[in-house]
Amino acid sequence: MESLLKLEHVTICYNGEPVVHDVDLELNKGEILGVVGESGSGKSTIIKAIMGLLGNEGMVTEGDIWYKGKNVVDMPEKELRRLLGPEIAMVFQDSGAALCPIRTVGDQIYESMREHERISRKECAERAVRMMAKIGLKDGERVLQSYPFELSGGMNQRVGICISMLQNPSLLLADEPTSALDVTIQKQVVEEMLLMRKEYGTAMIIVTHNIGVVEKMADKVLVLKNGKVREYGKTAQVLTDPEDPYTKELMSSVPRLKRAGTGNGGR
Repeated sequence: MESLLKLEHVTICYNGEPVVHDVDLELNKGEILGVVGESGSGKSTIIKAIMGLLGNEGMVTEGDIWYKGKNVVDMPEKELRRLLGPEIAMVFQDSGAALCPIRTVGDQIYESMREHERISRKECAERAVRMMAKIGLKDGERVLQSYPFELSGGMNQRVGICISMLQNPSLLLADEPTSALDVTIQKQVVEEMLLMRKEYGTAMIIVTHNIGVVEKMADKVLVLKNGKVREYGKTAQVLTDPEDPYTKELMSSVPRLKRAGTGNGGR
C-alpha cells in the first residue's frame, strides 16, 4: 500500500536553529497517529510543516515530506493551497483566533466551502448545522448568525472542528483539538472524528497532551522530546510497555486508563 503521508529525515529550523531533528514517520489511509511530548518538543511544528505554515522564519532544512507521492517541501505555493481544505485540513489549538472577528461564522464557513466546491449558501448552512449537532452545538442556526466574539472559547473550537470536518479531507491535522472542551464535548468530538475515519477513510495526526485521547483514537504513537523522536510504534506497545526511559517517565506522570481497545480495535 502506498503511504498517504511520509516524512523522511525531516529537520526543521526557526531562524537557523533546529527545533525538529531527523524525524521519520509514515501514515496510510485511515490511520491515526498520536503525537505526544512536553510543550516545546516540536509537535505542532511538524504539522505546520506538513501544511506549509512555518512562516517566514521557519524552514524544512533537510529531508522530504511526501503527500500522495508529491513532495510538499518543494511544492509551489499555489499547488499547496489547492490541497489545503479538501485534501489536508487542520484544527488549530485555538480555533477562535483563526476566525475573522468581524464576519459571521456562517459567512466564514460558506466562503471556506465555496472555495473548493460549488455549493449554495442554503446547502452549506444545512450541512454545517448537521455537523455542529454531531459535535455538541445544538443551536447551529444561531451559531451561524453569530460573530466569533459572541461565542465561548469552547464553541469557537467546535466551529473550527466543524469547518475542518465538513470537507471530508483525506488527512486531518489536529493540534490539541479537545483542550478547550469539557469532558462530555471531548467525548463527542473524539467519537465524531473516529466516525470520519470509518466513513471516509480519513487519516489523522493528533497532537495532544491528553493520553486518554491517544488511547481512544490512535493506531500509532510518536513521542518527541526536544525535537527528537524518542519512541515510535503501535499505541498499545508504546503506552503500556514503552522502551525509552523518557516515554516511561511521561506515561507514569499521567493517570493510567483502562484500555477499551486502541485504534482499529477500539471502534
